[in-house]
Amino acid sequence: MSHYFSETEIQRTKPVKYSYIFRDTTYEFITDSGVFSYGKMDKATDMLIRQIPHLEGTLLDMGCGCGCLGIVLAKEYGLTLTQADVNPRALRLTKENAALNNVSSAVTESNAYSKIEGTFDNIVTNPPIHAGKDVVFSFYEGAYRHLNQKGSLYVVIAKKHGASSTIKYIKELFANCEIIHKKGGCYVLHASR
Repeated sequence: MSHYFSETEIQRTKPVKYSYIFRDTTYEFITDSGVFSYGKMDKATDMLIRQIPHLEGTLLDMGCGCGCLGIVLAKEYGLTLTQADVNPRALRLTKENAALNNVSSAVTESNAYSKIEGTFDNIVTNPPIHAGKDVVFSFYEGAYRHLNQKGSLYVVIAKKHGASSTIKYIKELFANCEIIHKKGGCYVLHASR
């Protein structure tokens, strides 16, 4: 069976378009079966978008799914955007959605950071919890290696999906991890390089 965090694409396809409003801008996103957050903006991703402060410079959206997180942030703050995912269908949707919302994005197929080159000012992720702890923790390890000095990592994670172990691990890597928002069992975390 194929999962949204898998390189194997499922055959069934049923595209659905939805609208998302952030501040004064309405965004349109196309989603499809076999890609995370089918048919609507995921609540945790929405929380992350709304809690991240003003960003500058470059942004990597790791595990981008249909691309909504990075696209909104890049358009809102005028960021140079790179988006990465392991799922081929997610990458096609990310390209479509970037074009649909007039955002320029360098879209890369990468299993975690395996094909990511260079460093970034900011990295954001709603990690693929169901892929397992090793994969999720590799997202944090890779972020540490791919952030510029004083760069920022922003993560959203649910308490029931390992927020405590995530906070502990990020603190070990970065020597800091701040909870910038907490609601309904979800945490928005920030760590700086």
